[in-house]
Amino acid sequence: MSTASQPSPRHSVSVAGVVVREDGRVLVIRRADNGRWEPPGGVLELREGVEDGVRREVYEETGMKVHVERLTGVYKNMTLGVVALVFRCSPAGGYEQLSDESTAVSWLAPDEAVKRMSEAFSVRIADALTDDTVPHIRTHDGRNLAEPVGN
Repeated sequence: MSTASQPSPRHSVSVAGVVVREDGRVLVIRRADNGRWEPPGGVLELREGVEDGVRREVYEETGMKVHVERLTGVYKNMTLGVVALVFRCSPAGGYEQLSDESTAVSWLAPDEAVKRMSEAFSVRIADALTDDTVPHIRTHDGRNLAEPVGN
C-alpha cells in the first residue's frame, strides 16, 4: 500500500529533566495549567537541540540550571501523540522560583514525588533513578501506563 496518499502522522516532541540532588531529592513542579505534579519539561522548539531544550525547560519552569547526564526514558502519550524524552540531570546553579508554568517548585524525596503524580509521570522518576544504561520505552494515555504488548 502506498503511503503517498495517506497524510503523515502528527507528533509533538517534549523533553523533561528529572533533576536529582546529592541527597537524592528530586525537583518537581505543580503545573499551572492542570495542577498536576510532574518533572519539569515541555515542548522542544523546532530548531533546538534536545539537551538545550531540557536545560531551557527546567530553567524556565524552576529557575534551576542543570547538567544533563543521560537519557533515561522515551514515553509516548498515545492519546495526544506526544513523545517525551526524559533525562536524568544534576543541579548546576540557580535557585527555585515559580514561573507562569508552575505554581509550586519543590525538592521531594522520590517516594513523596511518586505519590503526588499519576503513573505516567511517576514512572519517569523511577526510571531516572535506576542504574539502567538502556533507556526505558513506555506508552501511556496521559495518566496510566499502557499494558506491555508481547513478551
